[in-house]
Amino acid sequence: AIMKILKENANSMILCLAEAIVGTLLLVNPAAFTTSIIMFAGIALMVIGLIDAVKYFQTEAAEATASQQLARGLIALLAGAFCAFNSQWFIATFPVITIIYGVTILVAGLGKVQLAVDMFRLKNAKWFWGAISAAISIICAVIILLNPFASTMVLWLFTGITLVVEAVFDIATLVISSRAKEGPSV
Repeated sequence: AIMKILKENANSMILCLAEAIVGTLLLVNPAAFTTSIIMFAGIALMVIGLIDAVKYFQTEAAEATASQQLARGLIALLAGAFCAFNSQWFIATFPVITIIYGVTILVAGLGKVQLAVDMFRLKNAKWFWGAISAAISIICAVIILLNPFASTMVLWLFTGITLVVEAVFDIATLVISSRAKEGPSV
């Protein structure tokens, strides 16, 4: 039964595990982790940009004109270089990034309300897991958006804890809701 649940929810489970890993890494060393991710993304963008630029020159002129590959490649190269060589800018703008993250968590939390209500209406005795998951998401989102913290480091730690806790509750809710679809609730 567990293997079937894992197969049916593989993408969601992978996303939850990634969320837990990112949260844990943010707890261990937020600045180094964030800098590494930004630099890695920058290098990846530069490689993609270089590939697009090379493909542009390998394509017939008429077809290449319509593809806009050179422009996309140059934009990716420029964005990648900015990320790779200016990662501290992202660290400095972390509060803005955190607001975006807070809004994302809030929207996800509202989606979890739907899941909890669905579980309740389907008479799943463990509907409260979905409700707890939704409440945690919404409360954490509000806290992140209000940012009552004295420093960015504390905000990062809270964000890391939020990611780990949300991942655990999301996995539990996925398993419980999947089991409910298989048969009567326990």
